[in-house]
Amino acid sequence: MKTQVIKIDPLNPDPDKIKDAALVLVSGGLVAFPTETVYGLGANMQDEKALLRLYEVKKRPKDRPFSIHIAAKEEIESFAADIAPFVWRIVDRFLPGPLTLVLKGKDGQKVGLRMPNNRLALSLILEAKVPVVVPSANISGNPPPKNAEDVLKELDGKIELVVDGGPVELGIASTVADVSSMPIDILRQGAINKEVLEKISKSKEVLFVCTGNSCRSVMAKYLLEKELGFLNKNNVSVLSCGVSAIEGMSATPFTLNLLRADGIEIKKHQAVRLSRQLVRRADIILTMEKLHKEEVLRLYHEAKERVYGLREFADNLMTDMQDPIGKSEEEYKECFQQIKGLVKKAAQKIS
Repeated sequence: MKTQVIKIDPLNPDPDKIKDAALVLVSGGLVAFPTETVYGLGANMQDEKALLRLYEVKKRPKDRPFSIHIAAKEEIESFAADIAPFVWRIVDRFLPGPLTLVLKGKDGQKVGLRMPNNRLALSLILEAKVPVVVPSANISGNPPPKNAEDVLKELDGKIELVVDGGPVELGIASTVADVSSMPIDILRQGAINKEVLEKISKSKEVLFVCTGNSCRSVMAKYLLEKELGFLNKNNVSVLSCGVSAIEGMSATPFTLNLLRADGIEIKKHQAVRLSRQLVRRADIILTMEKLHKEEVLRLYHEAKERVYGLREFADNLMTDMQDPIGKSEEEYKECFQQIKGLVKKAAQKIS
């Protein structure tokens, strides 16, 4: 077999060359290409012959599964199940990047997923339109390759294609973290420090949801932050949003004045609209009204065990928190005091 080499600019990948490389991959060929860590060796996961050859070429034991490389964060849910909120916080912070996450797969077995921070690699994976497994492009046990020349030294004549995208950026393998349960397990220390991952896994995130993210959820967010500070619960972060929020809108003047009178000065608040991304990464979601809870579950039904009405969570009552928008200052004050009392109780339950 003659191994073909294609040179592709890693910063501006030629679409036609990417299509050619993807065709080789989809057709069952083994294709080496750069990531930000080392050169990987890709194979079509749906092609059993390609997978068998991948094991043979790498001389890798068949009881060691390969990780799957993805081109978008949303693909994680195509392969994994029972994804904890802290995992999404890790994903949002580090992917794309030098991190392989081991999760519970749809079949109950564990699955490794990685999203490389390399434009060429992402373009190739996206163009292939099939699941792609990608171990390092070397014989198992040997140093991983950092450029196309390193790949050819070991695999020339054994694989169909090497995509030469120049030297890799890091030259250090990805960190492999089993996040399928707690505590997380660092299976391989790589480019990302394990202490950072462990810190995120032990943290909590609370999300308040109202309508416009200009009064009730803003009050609740800053009051809870203050209360958690009193309780020394510094591993909890608090966010707020609105189901109909106009992005970037400021908090109402009454809201700002009431918080200021309570010793809380907000330099700048910009309204955020409720999104699937916010919901999936929150450990506790507290809504002001039943309709907000319904909208949360419409976006992400997996959150059903984590979403409560604020009164429900604090006092086991199912009543709504009435919206003060457009009402008098006195009605704002009444709403503020109600939220303050409920937040104090909620803070005691958040660990």
